[in-house]
Amino acid sequence: MGDTTDPTDPNYDPFKDPKRKAKSTDPGWKYGFWPDLNNKNVVQCNLCKKNVCSGVRRLKQHLAGGYPDVAMCLKTTTAIQKEMKEYIDKVAKKPVTMDDDMNVDDDEVPVQAASTAASNMRSQEETTSKRKNVFQIPATKSAKSISSMIRKTPEEVVEERHNKGPSQTTIENCTKSEEEKDRVKMHIANFFYECGIPFNAANSRSYEIMVESIGQFGPGLKPPSYHELRVPLLEKAKKETDKLRERHEKAWRQYGCTLMSDRWSDKRGRHLINFLVNSPEGTFFLKSVDVSSEIQDAVMLANLFEKQIDEIGRDIVVQVVTDNGANFKAAGGLLCRRIPTLYWTPCAAHCLDLMLEDIAKLKEFDSTITHGRNITTFVYRQGRLLSAMREKTLGIDLVRTAATRFATAFLTLQRFAIGLSLLCFL
Repeated sequence: MGDTTDPTDPNYDPFKDPKRKAKSTDPGWKYGFWPDLNNKNVVQCNLCKKNVCSGVRRLKQHLAGGYPDVAMCLKTTTAIQKEMKEYIDKVAKKPVTMDDDMNVDDDEVPVQAASTAASNMRSQEETTSKRKNVFQIPATKSAKSISSMIRKTPEEVVEERHNKGPSQTTIENCTKSEEEKDRVKMHIANFFYECGIPFNAANSRSYEIMVESIGQFGPGLKPPSYHELRVPLLEKAKKETDKLRERHEKAWRQYGCTLMSDRWSDKRGRHLINFLVNSPEGTFFLKSVDVSSEIQDAVMLANLFEKQIDEIGRDIVVQVVTDNGANFKAAGGLLCRRIPTLYWTPCAAHCLDLMLEDIAKLKEFDSTITHGRNITTFVYRQGRLLSAMREKTLGIDLVRTAATRFATAFLTLQRFAIGLSLLCFL
């Protein structure tokens, strides 16, 4: 094989030629290159093969989308869009230095920052005299709107909090006393207690976004009424969900998708099948079908899956994932014969659960699991003994619940092995 950096070589790929990219850490060069070394103002997108003028800065806008000066790349992904947008925002907030001016070929320099740097070169006396009057001008509505434009959205704040871990304390937080913070937290806690809201709701990302949004608004916010929650806001949430589906459908058409099913039973004894669609955009819940009145044989399941595939598009769905039950395996075979381009794959999690079920049937494991079940039943039926056990184990329960019964059995045995010395008091 010849040298791939030689343009005369049949295996030459210009995208992999280091001479066709700037020596820069700019992430835009991961997706573009100079098609013509004599005109470095033009950069070609390696995803859609489109030539973009005005350098790598315009290429990043092309990949991020949402900029009026350049069309969005039709083959970009959500991850690439996020990467480009974050870098563009970071550079926009970066102050211009002499190093930036000397390296404009590699990284973008926003016009606003450049104009700010130029304005700072004016006469110091003129700036000082004007500065005295600035502090005497009251804040206007336009100033507030600019502030809201610069400020990050609650979603962005929460996203950065999870990505970067604990953040530096802001000036506003430093001025608040612990007593004020505790009072706010107590009001939130009372809302949970009075309305019977499960505590795990506090682990929701939307809960953090809600609190951040209220904090950014400031005092005087009137909460939405009962009517607003059940009618206009619900309709708005539905429209946003429809927009989310449109974004997912775009990825389905571009990359193909996988139709996944999840069979379960609710507290009323109904047999339900959840349908979800997975693609590079993520996993999207499609619908839930009640099959309680149906005979769940291979033909019925194959017809049900085929109906969902037709709703999405036969040329879009490339794979179906189900559990490993005999009826679902037979249905998968029928589907593959009806749609030759389709692949059927058993769910890996269900396969692992079946493996645990078979292992639990072995004599050595069966007797151990039975003894462990007898111990937990005895302890949990005796109130005083249960209280003493939790005191010894620092509040940790013996039974560690999992998604399936067999996984619960083995995880509980693991708890026995770890806390065996603490259970000697029994």
